[in-house]
Amino acid sequence: MIHLSKNSMTTKHRLLAGLLLPLMISAGCSDQDKPTSAVVRPVKVFRIEQNTVAGARSFAGEVRARIETPLSFRVAGKLLERKVDVGDPVGKGQLLAILDGNDYRLAVQSLKAQLASAQADSTFLRDDLVRYRELLVQQVISPPEFERHETAYTTARERTAALEAQLAEANNQLSYTELHADRDGVVTALAVEAGQVLAAGQAVVTLAQLDEKEIHFDVPEHRLTEIQRQQEVNVSLWTDEDRLLKARIREIASAADPASRTYRVKASLLEGLDAVQLGMTATVHIAANTASGIAIPLSAVYTPQNQPDHRLVWVVDERAATVKSVPVRLGETQPGERIAVEGLAAGQLLVSAGVQRLAEGQAVRLPEGSGLPNHHGSQELL
Repeated sequence: MIHLSKNSMTTKHRLLAGLLLPLMISAGCSDQDKPTSAVVRPVKVFRIEQNTVAGARSFAGEVRARIETPLSFRVAGKLLERKVDVGDPVGKGQLLAILDGNDYRLAVQSLKAQLASAQADSTFLRDDLVRYRELLVQQVISPPEFERHETAYTTARERTAALEAQLAEANNQLSYTELHADRDGVVTALAVEAGQVLAAGQAVVTLAQLDEKEIHFDVPEHRLTEIQRQQEVNVSLWTDEDRLLKARIREIASAADPASRTYRVKASLLEGLDAVQLGMTATVHIAANTASGIAIPLSAVYTPQNQPDHRLVWVVDERAATVKSVPVRLGETQPGERIAVEGLAAGQLLVSAGVQRLAEGQAVRLPEGSGLPNHHGSQELL
């Protein structure tokens, strides 16, 4: 029997471990270092078509009268009565509201009395001047004495004229205690109630003309270049969305609203004025001048975790059956869960499902019957 020493066995174990370790490392690395591209993922694809974007952009707006005038009293006073309510149609000359006119009536009476006194003085001095002129001719009085009486008559005559003007003004102010409509229209707002003491010029009733109606809507600044003055647009109402009314852009604000940073646009209605009521909600459809004219499924767009501000899509290389990420710029959302984009071309093939599980240059398996080449290799289902 041969007995091996303890040191000899330890040496053999070390030699054996040294021979096996490289083999184990090589085998492990060969399994782990399989290229990712060898994993072929089945994908759902979408072929880009031109002119798939809807031909118009829509903006929500409100029907307004082109001319809305706040009417007010031209004198101050206490409001006695209001004759109209919001929504009432009114005609030209119709009485809308009345102020307390007692003070103005007293002023008229006072001026009438003063005027009567002045007229009597003026008549007396005129007749007196005639007599003094005869005495001057007979050289009974001196010229300075005649001139004194002539001056007194002139003063009385001019005072009478001044009082007549003051009386006319007082009568006007008395008439201003009644507020009348200056045109046909409809009452759209009331700012006061009976019993209030109003200042001259304070708004009382807002009157809108019905012969011209328009749509007011707001446009974001990046869409402002798509709208031009005198451009014809279509308008639909929520009450009848299938009916399109013609309108024309009349006004575009020169400055943005400081709060919303949008521009107010006004479009004059060219037809259907009788069917459109003030305050109705309307939708303005404006032809879109997009260069790409391309819309893709929303599911085709993804955002990388390390670049949250970037929007990408996977474009399929149809010859190699691999994918490549392409940045896009998003536009308006479209019906059918699609979105308008810029940065792509018609005819390109996009991955429309499973975009988050793909990698740059990865091989993909296209749907059967697509007529496109496929990579054959290990496959992993979505």
